[in-house]
Amino acid sequence: MEFTIKEEVSFKYVEEGEGEVLLLLHGLFGALSNFSDLINHFSSSHRVIIPMLPIYDDSRAESSVTELAKFIQEFVSFKMLNNLTLIGNSLGGHIALIYTLNNPELVKFMVLTGSSGLYENAFGGTFPRREDYEFIKTKTESTFFDPKVATKELIDEIYETVNNREKVIHIIKMARSAIKQNLSKELPSIKVPSLLIWGNEDTITPPFVAEDFHKLLPNSELHFIDKCGHAPMMECPDKFNAILKSFLVKRKQ
Repeated sequence: MEFTIKEEVSFKYVEEGEGEVLLLLHGLFGALSNFSDLINHFSSSHRVIIPMLPIYDDSRAESSVTELAKFIQEFVSFKMLNNLTLIGNSLGGHIALIYTLNNPELVKFMVLTGSSGLYENAFGGTFPRREDYEFIKTKTESTFFDPKVATKELIDEIYETVNNREKVIHIIKMARSAIKQNLSKELPSIKVPSLLIWGNEDTITPPFVAEDFHKLLPNSELHFIDKCGHAPMMECPDKFNAILKSFLVKRKQ
């Protein structure tokens, strides 16, 4: 299913459906395709919105997770949103955490999957072999338990991104910012009901990271998905959507 990207002022976003807002926050190499199954599943009952994060935007003050959280704050204000369910994958989860810390009154639920903010084993600080297609292919495939989930289209997109000098500079800065900003001391102050959905075979933010999030977030529940890597909403969408739906229904009661 093709999704229309809307443009208003300085914002680009996808918006499908009506109802309570599910605000989806993508990761460092995130794309609309990452959330396509989630959009298709929930747009019949919710207003699903995905803002395109300005990761490569030189007009922003700095390339940092905090700056992206400020961008989400600007977007939410512009769209006059409230009662949000924030759903963040990888870097998007990190952004959700910072946004919730700063705006708890606007967040109803928080959903993290493969989130950074405590520990991550990503590409690292540099891309020493970024012109090597097979290297990028292998690194992309390692994101998933099943390497076939890494389509040629996805690999090509990441290869093109990391071989764009301006983009890769922003990526490295953002990755370093995420690693530097450990939120372990701040997490206990987040009281909103939180759902953690993790792949048991996640090698970027391994299962112990999910366990640590669960211990530090006082109102959280944790679900693992077997044979699943760093992006459960892509690799195991049916199981991910079922867990999320059950959480939303249960918390409404």
